[in-house]
Amino acid sequence: MLSHKLIHAIEAHCDQLTSAVIERIRRDPELTYIGKLPTSELKDFGYDLLRNLGAWLAGDDREVIARRYEELGRKRSEENVPLHECVRGLHLVKYETVDYARQQGFPQTSLEIYAEEELEHRVNRFIDTLVYHLVRGYEAGLREKIQKPKQLATAR
Repeated sequence: MLSHKLIHAIEAHCDQLTSAVIERIRRDPELTYIGKLPTSELKDFGYDLLRNLGAWLAGDDREVIARRYEELGRKRSEENVPLHECVRGLHLVKYETVDYARQQGFPQTSLEIYAEEELEHRVNRFIDTLVYHLVRGYEAGLREKIQKPKQLATAR
């Protein structure tokens, strides 16, 4: 059982959450590459993820999200963004989302506490899935980089 109140609150405040994630990225000295990405790109990424959180958690469009994050991983590989920074960025989204859900202060019956814990569990699993697809795409991008010089050398 998921807390629809919390999911709705997260989706309704996706701008605020995205801004908080961007601020954490900008302040993190270990995120030098993604910290330099344009705010608009980071905002689009976070907004899309959080605005559709309920649908993603329900399992809607699994192939769409898998493809989107594999493409993102491939793109980050092409841009030479370190993989650990990409993964850390997704972790920051998770931390902000879970922290926000915990701070909402809705009246807490036993059932609502369980629903909040279930939301946290599903968000964790969802972000793990995103990390998996991001890494797959990143690795595919690396393999493509390695294959291009080899293909050019054999073509000569």
